[in-house]
Amino acid sequence: MGEVSTIGLDIAKSVFQVHGVDVDGAVVIRKRLSGTKMLEFFAGLPPCLIGIEACPSAHHWGRALRELGHTVRLMPPSYVKAYLKRSKNDANDAAAICEAVTRPSMRFVPIKTKQQQTVLMLHRTRQLLVRQRTMLSNALRGHLAELGVVSAKGRNGTAELLRIIADSTDNRVPASARGILDALARQYSAIGVEIGSIDRSILVWHRSCEASRRLAGIPGVGPIVATALIAEIGDWKEFASGRNLAAWIGLVPKQHTTGGKDRLGSITKQGNRYLRWLLVVGATAVIRYAQKHGTKNRPWLGRLMGRRPTKVAAVALANKIARVAWAIMVRGDTYKEPKLVMAA
Repeated sequence: MGEVSTIGLDIAKSVFQVHGVDVDGAVVIRKRLSGTKMLEFFAGLPPCLIGIEACPSAHHWGRALRELGHTVRLMPPSYVKAYLKRSKNDANDAAAICEAVTRPSMRFVPIKTKQQQTVLMLHRTRQLLVRQRTMLSNALRGHLAELGVVSAKGRNGTAELLRIIADSTDNRVPASARGILDALARQYSAIGVEIGSIDRSILVWHRSCEASRRLAGIPGVGPIVATALIAEIGDWKEFASGRNLAAWIGLVPKQHTTGGKDRLGSITKQGNRYLRWLLVVGATAVIRYAQKHGTKNRPWLGRLMGRRPTKVAAVALANKIARVAWAIMVRGDTYKEPKLVMAA
């Protein structure tokens, strides 16, 4: 047996399983480590290729192992599963990772920087708080509807309910129920303040990032979408084309082809769910604006809206926004409004 050249590392909170092989594929290391001994162990090894399944903590360990001189590759867990033999345990998982990382057709996940992860924390916290605010709004609507108080849709309707709860002279709400409704109303208002604070932090980062400002010039892309794209996609050149980026996000039809017969269904909904949601929401805003003001500068969108439902058109436009974003970032360009060319 020779010197270790490739390692599969199965990580957890406190227990790490190492499976190492030499250049001939013979097993050299099969070892379990604690979190405190991990970096010390790898510091004593010669530079080698290390494979890790992508997860939130994998980016931290990837950065730490790269600083020790090793080559680190992160892989989606679903791609590693095919190489798992027999029962699932830490040792078998590490062996599967070691096998998968050497495959020439394997797709890897870029290691995120601390700055990228910090921005993503802002986005994920904001998303959680927005979800909680929606839950509180629905709870207030449901409780007051039981008392015969029905509000309009949207935030204006919720604001009206908050005024009714705060008005002690409104006899439609019993005094015994007003106390618990007031507790929900206070939580709703407090979460709104926290969301506003996060929005300001995201805007500050957006203004300080030149690439994010360039992306924000695309219709349907604002500071929220632009910063999410920058944080989620480290190296845009990892994608060979804008179509590959759109497919990675999950904005392409699901394909089921057999016997030479192509069948395309709805979008795959694989890939990055958060980016897909943001891009579709941004595309929906562009379509709503086009419905009010017309599509003079975007005849393609006008024809699409004429023959497809709004939601289908929004997904198609989101796909195009992703491709435009890729072109802008790879070429170092800025967004330019399309110019109409008169037919000869």
